[in-house]
Amino acid sequence: MHEKVKISIVYYSATGNVAAIAREMAETVEKAGAEVRLRKVAELAPQAVIDATPAWAANAASTADIPVATADDLIWADGVIMGSPTRFGNISAQLKQFLDTLGGAWQQGLLADKVYSGFTSTGTLHGGQESTLLALSHTFHHFGGVVVAPGYTHPDKLVDGNPYGTAHHDAGGTAPLDDTTRAAARVQAERVVTFARAISAA
Repeated sequence: MHEKVKISIVYYSATGNVAAIAREMAETVEKAGAEVRLRKVAELAPQAVIDATPAWAANAASTADIPVATADDLIWADGVIMGSPTRFGNISAQLKQFLDTLGGAWQQGLLADKVYSGFTSTGTLHGGQESTLLALSHTFHHFGGVVVAPGYTHPDKLVDGNPYGTAHHDAGGTAPLDDTTRAAARVQAERVVTFARAISAA
């Protein structure tokens, strides 16, 4: 049994909303007494495209110190929380590319029997939050993971309204993370730590 449960938070973020949720979760995981790795996946977009979008360039600069995720970050963990913005109702190409590199670890059974959970952000109010989270959970099932959704298990999740995972609506880039999203992120992170600790102990 680990002295401390280990949680990896792996995400892709273009303009910063998913990164902000990831940081909120990382802080919560640490406060819950767990060890945490905060990791971003590699960027695939050309630098010229990033530089042409101020919010994208600003997020790239502010997260430059965050290590790029590797398979070891999942193998190391007892629980994994993954986040992605929605791309046409699905996860981003950047996160999908990372997932596609995990075949070797998956074949060895190194991704199984861990807790997994997901979060997202969309530009439009009904822009695919649930479908993105469900698509992400499909991968978790293939890993042999234990999917831990936040559900409606806390009053803050009733306010947030999404039982599948934390989901932010940024109104086309005009609405930064608010207290509702941050509270939902904390509930989800604490729940993942609780279940990862129980599974690790077993």
